[in-house]
Amino acid sequence: MSEQQPFFNIDRIYLKDLSLEIPNAPQVYAEREAPNFDISLRNEARPLDGGVFEVVLTATVTAKLKDKTAFLVEVAQAGIFQVRNVPQQELEAILGVTCGNILFPYLRESISSVVVRGGFPPFLLNHLSFEALFQQQRQQQRQADTAAPPTA
Repeated sequence: MSEQQPFFNIDRIYLKDLSLEIPNAPQVYAEREAPNFDISLRNEARPLDGGVFEVVLTATVTAKLKDKTAFLVEVAQAGIFQVRNVPQQELEAILGVTCGNILFPYLRESISSVVVRGGFPPFLLNHLSFEALFQQQRQQQRQADTAAPPTA
């Protein structure tokens, strides 16, 4: 009797959502100082059908000049991945780390492209360690599990 081999495949990579807001245009273009950036990132996975998963990497970048928003861009870069014959713990790592690493360059390019199309200098997200983010999320989940009161 032979074990089934682990299987991983990228079925599709696509831009799920894209939003650009420039609430203070055109006045914001007269500003000469460098903006401050606030960046948030979210990585979510959901099962679709028997070993097929959608993973969505979402980034929100807000650029502020003093108290004014220069721009706000949100990009949801998604992929459909087949992952079969792997233990649950490895599956979580594949969806959280491997898929994040695959989607990140597409997310980064989409943000940079839309920021330039909005009339601003290119903005590039720095590379992220999805391994570190995954470990941090696991640690937070363990802390939340131990802090939760037992149910009766």
